[in-house]
Amino acid sequence: MALERRRDAAGGGPGRQAPPAEENGSLPPGDVAASAALGGRAGPAGDLQPLPAPHPAPPGCSAAAAPSLLLLDYDGSVLPFLGGLGGGYQRTLVLLTWIPALFIGFSQFSDSFLLDQPNFWCRGAGKGAGPAGVPGAANWTGPAASPPAPAPAPWAPPGNASRGGADAPPLPSPPDRPDNASHCDCHAWDYGIRTGLVQNVVSKWDLVCDNAWKVHIAKFSLLVGLIFGYLITGCIADWVGRRPVLLFSIIFILIFGLTVALSVNVTMFSTLRFFEGFCLAGIILTLYALRIELCPPGKRFMITMVASFVAMAGQFLMPGLAALCRDWQVLQALIICPFLLMLLYWSIFPESLRWLMATQQFESAKKLILHFTQKNCMNPESDIKGVMPELEKELSRRPKKVCIVKVVGTRNLWKNIVVLCVNSLTGYGIHHCFARSMMGHEVKVPLLENFYADYYTVASIALASCLAMCVVVRFLGRRGGLLLFMILTALASLLQLGLLNLIGKYSQHPDSELQLKLAVGMSDSVKDKFSIAFSIVGMFASHAVGSLSVFFCAEITPTVIRCGGLGLVLASAGFGMLTAPIIDLHNQKGYFLHHIIFACCTLICIICILLLPESRNQNLPENISNGEHYTRQPLLSHRKGEQPLLLTNAELKDYSGLHDAATAGDGLPENATANGMKSM
Repeated sequence: MALERRRDAAGGGPGRQAPPAEENGSLPPGDVAASAALGGRAGPAGDLQPLPAPHPAPPGCSAAAAPSLLLLDYDGSVLPFLGGLGGGYQRTLVLLTWIPALFIGFSQFSDSFLLDQPNFWCRGAGKGAGPAGVPGAANWTGPAASPPAPAPAPWAPPGNASRGGADAPPLPSPPDRPDNASHCDCHAWDYGIRTGLVQNVVSKWDLVCDNAWKVHIAKFSLLVGLIFGYLITGCIADWVGRRPVLLFSIIFILIFGLTVALSVNVTMFSTLRFFEGFCLAGIILTLYALRIELCPPGKRFMITMVASFVAMAGQFLMPGLAALCRDWQVLQALIICPFLLMLLYWSIFPESLRWLMATQQFESAKKLILHFTQKNCMNPESDIKGVMPELEKELSRRPKKVCIVKVVGTRNLWKNIVVLCVNSLTGYGIHHCFARSMMGHEVKVPLLENFYADYYTVASIALASCLAMCVVVRFLGRRGGLLLFMILTALASLLQLGLLNLIGKYSQHPDSELQLKLAVGMSDSVKDKFSIAFSIVGMFASHAVGSLSVFFCAEITPTVIRCGGLGLVLASAGFGMLTAPIIDLHNQKGYFLHHIIFACCTLICIICILLLPESRNQNLPENISNGEHYTRQPLLSHRKGEQPLLLTNAELKDYSGLHDAATAGDGLPENATANGMKSM
């Protein structure tokens, strides 16, 4: 038959090229065999497994153009040779990445204490007297606001969110707004600070009334510094290495952090906090990448979660630390001084061996491997796969470093990173909406009117979220867990925005008997309880979404650009958290629209998450070619004998003879099709 003859001719042609990899995660037959040779598991129909081998060199290029496949398979050959996490030296390095998480937790939640807006009243008038020029304003105070915590890490819970609600008293406006001038006739104030400090930044420089906007600028400074730090230090870490960026960030955070305590005005304070945030971002990002790159596939998530729990320990200990220091300058110095211990990392913490191998710096990699074997007291004869002989052959190769900009030319990798950036932005952005709703003035819950109750409520929800992540990710994987938490976030947001407002509308205008029953049965107190419940669920789920998005990105981004990809997702999280002080600066205007926009983003994210690959128990991609093959697979495994909707490359047929078959159709059976015989 004409169709079969064309198929035979096409399959046997000498110049026929292998079909390109498809988006369903399959590989061409040759690549599947190469992947299996590297320790990957070639499933039925050529399904994608951990790390496929790079494509063979095109005709005309020498075979030595690509490094040995054995050296590119870090998780399958190099890491087992070093003993995985069984080596004592590797366990020591992992421990060294956990310890600084406590110091980072102190720094990230310091804004809740340094910049908390205290109660204030005119000096000399007594705490029960009102401000000068405002008769009858007894016990007049500033807005009892709990400022949002400054930029939590991806593995740390978001900080204490600001109090306030739809009917909360507006915050003082900037100097160009004369509305509050009649309410701030005093020239000096006494303060009632709620955070355990005798003096903080607000009371030091009287940042109330017409100067209250400077508090929000000070909050901006740390967040904006973190955002720029993630973007810039991420690119630098991919180019010069993780270790130099970590060490220089430690040196400069000591300089800028200790100088913050010596600030003479709020402008100097805000400027130095920007640079402190910039350096803090470098420490967070490099430690996160080093931790991921040290671990074998089955241990990555739990080791990352241990760092999250250590950071949360810093959050829980922060109120006690503030009560011991009593002064904001002493507190700031005490938070920064522990970073002095990290100066020892210059001599005890090596460069990432995985990054050295991925960027083909084999001379440095050989020295580091020998250092590992010496520290672990290993016998060189245990190199069963022959890693060292292969490494000797590649010593003359020139390093090949890659910038994150290269991801723009990829087909699948940039989509995965963009999806995770949007997830991170949405998770951390909507978290503030839920926190503000739970702690708003419209909720008449005495327990939530206390600073420490607010603070520990948010911290406890974050702790519960991390514990739930450990269980959910174990059973559902990265993609399934992220999808579940995003669905919970969307439901909590939509129910809070829609259901409660609908009930309120019916209670105010009961036009029917059913609506009248709803109005009678749904009192304000019940609505408040529902609002608190939805807010707690939303905070619980949105924290997991933000943290899991960052971890997911660290796994699917290739080693050569891992810090750059992490920087993009962490910067997106910073933009999400930046919306909180922006709304506070604008006197809470636009809060409802802010919540609606992020609620819509959750619906978009639910669809986009389905496009992501599953990285559980998969080897980390080492170069961009590996990252391109990290494509999506079905969310649920196929049943035995079930035909998948997306065909693999091995099942793709040649349709080039379809039109000729139509002309020669008289020679075909009635049930013949282009793909074979039609079942009757």
